[in-house]
Amino acid sequence: MRKLKTMDGNAAAAHVAYAFSEVAAIYPITPSSPMAENMDEWVSQDRTNIFGEKVKIVEMQSEAGAAGAVHGAIAAGALTSTFTASQGLLLMIPNMYKLAGEQTPTVFHVAARCVATHALNIFGDHSDVMGCRQTGFAMLASNSVQQAMDLAAVAHLSAIGGHLPMLHFFDGFRTSHEQQKIETWDYEDLKEMVDWDALKAFKDNALHPNHPHTMGSAEQPETFFQHREACNVVYNETPDLVNEYMEKVNAKIGTDYKPFNYYGAPDATEVIVAMGSVCECAEEVIDYLNAKGKKVGIIEVHLYRPWSNKYLFNVMPKTVKKIAVLDRTKEPGGLGEPLFLDMVAAIRGTEFENCFICGGRYGLGSKDVQPGDVLAVYENLWSDEPKKEFTLSIFDDVTNLSIHGSENPDVAPKGTKACKFWGLGADGTVGANKNSVKIIGDHTDMKAQAYFQYDSKKSGGVTISHLRFGHEPIRSTYYVKQADFVACHNEAYLYKYEMVQDVKPGGFFLLNCTWSDDELEEKLPGQVKRYIAQNNVQFYTCDAVSLAKEIGLGARRTNSILQAAFFKLADIIPIDEAVGYMKDAIKKTYGRKGQNIVDMNCAAVDAGITHIHKVEVPESWKTVEDDAPAPALIGRDQLHTEFLNDILVPTGNLTADNVPVSKFLSTANGMMPAGTAAYEKRGIAADLPHWNIKNCMQCNWCSYVCPHGVVRPFVLTDAEAEGVADTTTMKGAKEYKFTLGFSLMDCTGCGSCAEVCPARNKAITMAPAEDEFMHAQQAKFDHLYKDIDEKEVPFKDNTVKGSQFKTPLMEFSGACPGCGESPYAKLITQLFGDRMFIANATGCSSIWGASAPSTPYTVNKEGKGPAWANSLFEDNAEFGFGMATSMNARRNELKSAAERLYDVIGVPAKAWVASMNNAKQAEVTGNILLAEAEKIADKNADAKYVVDNKDMLIKPSMWIFGGDGWAYDIGYGGVDHVLASGENVNIIVFDTEVYSNTGGQSSKSTPIGAVAKFAASGKSVKKKDLAQIAMAYGYVYVAQIAMGANPEQTLKALREAESYDGPSLIIAYAPCINHGIKAGMNKSMLEMKKAVRSGYWDLLRYNPALAAEGKNPLSIDSAAPTESYKDFIMGEVRYNSLELKFPERAEELFEKGEEIALDRYKTLKHRQDSFEK
Repeated sequence: MRKLKTMDGNAAAAHVAYAFSEVAAIYPITPSSPMAENMDEWVSQDRTNIFGEKVKIVEMQSEAGAAGAVHGAIAAGALTSTFTASQGLLLMIPNMYKLAGEQTPTVFHVAARCVATHALNIFGDHSDVMGCRQTGFAMLASNSVQQAMDLAAVAHLSAIGGHLPMLHFFDGFRTSHEQQKIETWDYEDLKEMVDWDALKAFKDNALHPNHPHTMGSAEQPETFFQHREACNVVYNETPDLVNEYMEKVNAKIGTDYKPFNYYGAPDATEVIVAMGSVCECAEEVIDYLNAKGKKVGIIEVHLYRPWSNKYLFNVMPKTVKKIAVLDRTKEPGGLGEPLFLDMVAAIRGTEFENCFICGGRYGLGSKDVQPGDVLAVYENLWSDEPKKEFTLSIFDDVTNLSIHGSENPDVAPKGTKACKFWGLGADGTVGANKNSVKIIGDHTDMKAQAYFQYDSKKSGGVTISHLRFGHEPIRSTYYVKQADFVACHNEAYLYKYEMVQDVKPGGFFLLNCTWSDDELEEKLPGQVKRYIAQNNVQFYTCDAVSLAKEIGLGARRTNSILQAAFFKLADIIPIDEAVGYMKDAIKKTYGRKGQNIVDMNCAAVDAGITHIHKVEVPESWKTVEDDAPAPALIGRDQLHTEFLNDILVPTGNLTADNVPVSKFLSTANGMMPAGTAAYEKRGIAADLPHWNIKNCMQCNWCSYVCPHGVVRPFVLTDAEAEGVADTTTMKGAKEYKFTLGFSLMDCTGCGSCAEVCPARNKAITMAPAEDEFMHAQQAKFDHLYKDIDEKEVPFKDNTVKGSQFKTPLMEFSGACPGCGESPYAKLITQLFGDRMFIANATGCSSIWGASAPSTPYTVNKEGKGPAWANSLFEDNAEFGFGMATSMNARRNELKSAAERLYDVIGVPAKAWVASMNNAKQAEVTGNILLAEAEKIADKNADAKYVVDNKDMLIKPSMWIFGGDGWAYDIGYGGVDHVLASGENVNIIVFDTEVYSNTGGQSSKSTPIGAVAKFAASGKSVKKKDLAQIAMAYGYVYVAQIAMGANPEQTLKALREAESYDGPSLIIAYAPCINHGIKAGMNKSMLEMKKAVRSGYWDLLRYNPALAAEGKNPLSIDSAAPTESYKDFIMGEVRYNSLELKFPERAEELFEKGEEIALDRYKTLKHRQDSFEK
């Protein structure tokens, strides 16, 4: 009997990959990264593979690099694996052809994910793996977490025993991140099934100078074709080989795996053909339908390549009359999707040739597939005129392909308890629910399943945890829609999402709120009250926010309290046992963060048990009316307005599954109108800033640091100040009034504004959110924003105070509370936003910068603002370079037209040509030229060209944004090339020193001694010095900045870089939630200051323009260290945790880190001195 353990699909596949791998070459990409992270963690725990050794794990600079390393390692005789998804898998394709052609025994484990098209989508479908059909890899699909464990073994065993590499795939997120209680492999059992003779032959034939041979030759036309055909034998024999290993696995563990499995009625007349997690849902529906007298089934494809008709027809019932093939991908312009076309070809010339066959697309980008959708497939087959091509789960009112079920039946096994938890990103809800599933799964004989749904915001977005428990296997691979227990962990959600309606009659609803019963009467929406009363919902409240603050955890960390409340109410296991298990889990989870954190979370568990309140539901609630619907939003123009109401609002309310295709026709290419984030108004903050005008110094620091552009200073005339609350005489400009506006509906409650306030008696303090206060402040802000124009003030915009009177053109992003990246982007838009181009690398800054349908990049009152675009992760520097090249070409064309107008228009044309590369002058002279050109445009072709291309009159400000994972690693080649080109572009690197967007993996920017994913025992080598590398060119402007340490230096660097006629590189230190800053992310600006004072981060500017003037180009803007390096790094969990886990190694690496920091500063000073000679 195999051991039972609760884990997700990534952990299941990694467990097997570790057993069979000698080397793993890796690169992080969502959702596959945890496979490699697990492997790295196991290495640090001294786990050994079936060969008795720890796996050698190497992190490469890109997926292409990882594939190359796999190729090299396997060629030299080491069994090698990798893990990837989506664009990452596509980057491996060139090497995949080689690996297959050379018949190597590598295995790629893929958490199948959508490939970016009109937009990026990080969720699951099969578009990536289907792009690999022609590579020659064998392809093996798993449908569930258990199968990911079992069939991963088949993949490795078949690769070793045969002659083909294997691509083992399962659905990204739905399987990769679904927690299930499964049976795990014992490594001895795996070892027994290995073909050791085949393994020896592989190693004996590997490249080695003792018995050399050549691989990878160039071959001529005379022989290439027939040489290529020689591999046919291998592909013909592989299905039998895979089946052989499936039978060995079956014999070991009592399963019935086949290349194609059939489930359903033995005499079925209608069957579905599919692969992946949808098969699990289909099995539930099949049981439901067959119990009602239907005869249906499903053929589940495991071995997709090489395709085998033999094994397909071995399982297909002879009674089949109609076939529906489901593909989780789209091939635009094709006759059908891949699996459908395979099936059409397969039945040709067989006894099934006359069967009706149709194909459907489903689940693109992780679109949820409910039982009702699978029912729709069968109902389509039963109809008199079934659709030959269809789509599931959407409303297609354009090509009318969508089909819909007559019902959405509850098909889960009897006795299954379904639960749903609505949380706020980074509030610990997801982590607590993962612990709950492990507790129930590991300490009872119950089955357990957990799946976690996220929106596109960073921490601070909505999370929905879908949990199921029962005594029968759980195959429900879809969202919980009929719940026994629903918990809402943020009271603001009640006004936005339909959540109570998911509670079954008689079920439980737990609300985390600060409201008394009387306040519930006042604040609960009418539809919520009515549903609770009419369905006998057991309604409980818990003021977890106040409890968490009393305990010392802070307003956001309510997870342990609410987890305890769940166990108390759900009554799944005895509460005393649950408390013990929760506290054990807390010690394990938070132990590395220190005993104080452990103690506070344990106290939170006790509080959650004792502080739940049952609400006695009034009879009057049964007849209460719905609240009035929110008024329609009004945008800048018709497109903007339609986008807001048709797409933004339903997406924000999580009802966008019902948005029809027709609503996207005007934006089919992926375009989003600028400035939609301002209309979200999420109202999620637990604490809000309160401004005391009497204490205010009018320094504008609060506005400068706000990650979301919520706090802003406004300048008013006396007339404008009439009726506006809290205005005062403006310091330095007494003819005006000064006030602050707070867009509190967009606030995340991080508290950065309060922390940086320099007033002795703080002018800003944080207090618990109250609706009346929030709405009053929002009304004030809305008035100021709409009705008060910018004014000329006597403060330079190279100062904190002066810069903040400029309207930010990046506002209300989805960045984490306290984010260290977004304040830089916001500041740049204040300085140059009305003429900016932004090429943004995929990563944190692209996710908080443009997660459809929300974009924080907006426009000013003239309709001008940043033109933002994302291409990929790896090519961003080249993408931005292309934008710059395009602008140069187009502006030079305009220049030629203007030059031809010298004799016609005269001075205006000459003036613009002379000033076209000066931002301020080009705008003035351009307007004059345009006015003159308009007068003769109907008579002169060149004048008409000027009018038609008037956008080219302004000098654009070209910016390339991205994180350190891009700039230091995957995109470094492009960054280097663009800097070397001499093109006038500005590159800013938001340096968080880890891959922030994929969960905190190590990059070349990660310093020595830091713990990160892929560096579980602390990074052993120092950080790449990107600034020094760039300075070596001599003609690249280079700066390192930290806005919280020296804001004037930051502003100066940004202005110098933008004005320099050549390439610039700005490296911006950005504290991140992944650092585990013990003081909290509200102190991210202080963390920057500490980093500089301790010598951890150096401030510098290298300006080639000064060298051209005979001046010293290098300015070191930070002093020698004045504070302790060790004290600084110990304030962050990424360092502190290494000391707790590996104290001796920590001491060694921390000493080296401090030496490196001191040496780096000395080197900079020496270099600065050298320019004086």
